[in-house]
Amino acid sequence: MTVELICGDCLDEMAKFPDGCIDLTVTSPPYDNLRSYKGYVFDFYGIANQLLRITKNGGIVVWVVNDETVNGSETGTSFKQALYFKEIGFNLHDTMIYEKAGMRYPDAIRYNSVFEFMFILSKGIPKTFNAIKDRENLWPGGKIARKSQVRQSDGTMRENSAYRNDKDRRVGKSGCRNNIWRYASGSENAKGKAHPATFPEALARDHIISWSNENDLVLDPMMGSGTTGKMSVKYNRNFIGIEVSREYMTIAEKLIHDAQQQMRLPI
Repeated sequence: MTVELICGDCLDEMAKFPDGCIDLTVTSPPYDNLRSYKGYVFDFYGIANQLLRITKNGGIVVWVVNDETVNGSETGTSFKQALYFKEIGFNLHDTMIYEKAGMRYPDAIRYNSVFEFMFILSKGIPKTFNAIKDRENLWPGGKIARKSQVRQSDGTMRENSAYRNDKDRRVGKSGCRNNIWRYASGSENAKGKAHPATFPEALARDHIISWSNENDLVLDPMMGSGTTGKMSVKYNRNFIGIEVSREYMTIAEKLIHDAQQQMRLPI
């Protein structure tokens, strides 16, 4: 397993990568003006196009993003980004939700905002999906009919052909989880407070497990404090992390170095 950490502008650094070399990207860009990144800015359109070029056929980009509210209206930047990814050739494979277990403060004029988008962007049909099955079924051990029906475009019903040859099956204790994932907000890393916006280690872990296999190459082009890198190491993925801030790079280096030591890997 290899780990490469690069301090530099991700657009410049990704331009050096060969075509189709990355299996999975898990990253979170700056959200409008919601966070200050010491004056650093990023070229979304350039980054999106580089991600398309360097992602393998069947590879995935996990794009965790949210919107700022300006003059009472959300910017919609997240939707604009998702649509641009589609425009240049990615599939919007899934629109997932990261639900935060807590919130910073209630809002006086709207319902409390407790989620962020996790856009799952695929380059063609995903080559890897390792479903996490931790959703408790209501009737484990029971039977469900397989001859279900689906509604057609004209409103009529027909037998679901996917189940036509099966009589029934037993429901297991746990089923595939849904696409709303709930976590405590922030990072489990005590050093995470030194970075203005960290996402939970469990979030990075679950996407890494879902969309890649051991020894695949995972990228985080806006690495921040190194959460994606730490979980890539822990789950035996190769990793490349890019971070423009030397201060944040120092945090990430220590976090990933410690993870490598725990795994007894060469530094």
